Amino acid sequence: MAAAPRLGSRHRRATRAVFLVAGLAMGAWAPLVPYAKARAGIDEATLGLLLLSLGFGSLLAMPVTGGIAARAGCRRVILASGAALCLVLPWLAWLSSLPGLALALFGLGAAIGTFDVAINLQAVAVEKDRGRALMSGFHGYFSIGGIVGAGAVSALLWLGTTPLAATLAVAVALAALLLYAASGLLREGDRESHGGLLPALPRGAVAVIGALCFVVFLAEGAMLDWSALLLRDERGVPAALAGVGYAAFAAAMSLGRMTGDRVVQRLGPSRVFLGGALCAAIGFALAAGVDAAPVALFGFALVGLGASNLVPILFTAAGRQRAMPASAAVSAISTLGYAGLLVGPALIGFVAHRIGLLWAFALLAAGLAAVAANARTVRA
Repeated sequence: MAAAPRLGSRHRRATRAVFLVAGLAMGAWAPLVPYAKARAGIDEATLGLLLLSLGFGSLLAMPVTGGIAARAGCRRVILASGAALCLVLPWLAWLSSLPGLALALFGLGAAIGTFDVAINLQAVAVEKDRGRALMSGFHGYFSIGGIVGAGAVSALLWLGTTPLAATLAVAVALAALLLYAASGLLREGDRESHGGLLPALPRGAVAVIGALCFVVFLAEGAMLDWSALLLRDERGVPAALAGVGYAAFAAAMSLGRMTGDRVVQRLGPSRVFLGGALCAAIGFALAAGVDAAPVALFGFALVGLGASNLVPILFTAAGRQRAMPASAAVSAISTLGYAGLLVGPALIGFVAHRIGLLWAFALLAAGLAAVAANARTVRA
């Protein structure tokens, strides 16, 4: 981003608010999935294909957002994509046709992908200007937003509110947060920092950072989609309680992110990255290697705690490297990371089918150990 007057608390509060918006929007969609499935009258396989629309929307939007933000500034991109989020969410609670839902999900994916890249560019600029670690705390607000969004919509639905009314309430909350944040969002772009609107291929340090981001997001996606299955099928936990594994992971990740900035500031990003990746690797190894449900739960908590600061540190590193402009680098690693999140569940499923779910989790432990071996990539 272009040079600007020293950024103050107003800009930090605005950045926290927009990360909260992103988490709220994604969290609000999760409880609506069964309702959308029932309205459309589709089976699980068709639902899985339908949900790919969200991922495709994000993957198409993310690579070009850096160039747009470099020209127009983060403020315009964040407010425009945030407005799109507010408009699309209610449609997801109302549409019943398969083509309509697919189009709405594609729009949600494009909006959240654009929003995600732009808020991370805002976060990189604010952190760089302040000269101290702030990224973990920003991402912590995303985690909190996800929990609040899913919990609030679930509570409204349980109380008898219609899905449309629940999403309209969320849209109003998102709009209020965007209005609150607007004055603290960065208005100026940097037209010289990006060659064009076409996506730039990652190169040099950005390629390495992107690959690390892919693995970390793949591991996080595995926790979302496969932790409950491991507890149920391999550790004998009743199906009704198997979701506690992901809850342990998410709670530990939220805690790690909200305290991460102080840890990174004190120990440095390389040490925190090394320790976090090893902690997550040990967590996966315990879950896969010890035949006891309590140990698996402890392992999942270790994964959440260890992984909590890996992605924030990678975004900071993308903003500081000199191989590519920050706008292009953040777009590139966002795209690679999100690709890992999308590919992860299918890849784990393929490996689990071939050699078993426990071995798939063991391979994730090895992947995170390889991530730890590249900790020097994120040195300050």
